[in-house]
Amino acid sequence: MNYKNLFKQVKILISSPAKAWEEISLEEDRRKGMAAFVYPMIGLCGMAVFASVFIYNIGSEDLTTNQLFQLAMTRCCAVFVAFFAGFFLAAKTICKMMRGMFRLDCDIHHAEQLVGYAMVVPFVLKIIVELVPAFYILSIIFQFYIIYIIWEGARVLLGVNENKRTWFSVFTSIVIILCPFVIERIFNKLTFLLN
Repeated sequence: MNYKNLFKQVKILISSPAKAWEEISLEEDRRKGMAAFVYPMIGLCGMAVFASVFIYNIGSEDLTTNQLFQLAMTRCCAVFVAFFAGFFLAAKTICKMMRGMFRLDCDIHHAEQLVGYAMVVPFVLKIIVELVPAFYILSIIFQFYIIYIIWEGARVLLGVNENKRTWFSVFTSIVIILCPFVIERIFNKLTFLLN
């Protein structure tokens, strides 16, 4: 994995989404983004969660080393499952939404490409909040930047026309933000119940 290119892609998607989407639209293999972007970002989020459990609980007398490791693994698994399943659920939901609500043709690979790269905002915010929890409130505000990223991507990647693009961006953003959030909450509740 070339992390230098990964960080470059993250930087371009956040700082200049129009340029990033132009480059992404030239990719011949639509599924390349999953292996080169989505999966490594999920891995980085998991590592950030794992590290944060140890950083913020290492001196705790309430937890033994085994309990600390178990907590870190459980939270890490929750993030992996949430982002991985959330990615596919969001792509399927957006594809159905494009056909139903917006009367647009949808190729699942285009939807996966849009969702995968647009998830840059939740990925980066998850990493930052796990390592610096004081940014949690700001992360809620910055989460809405995903609307602009999708707005640009809908034009370049999917060819959504101007009169549908705003609502498409809003609904797509909500789906992309909520899918991993809901899956993580369900995973955590099930883990708690099964323990």
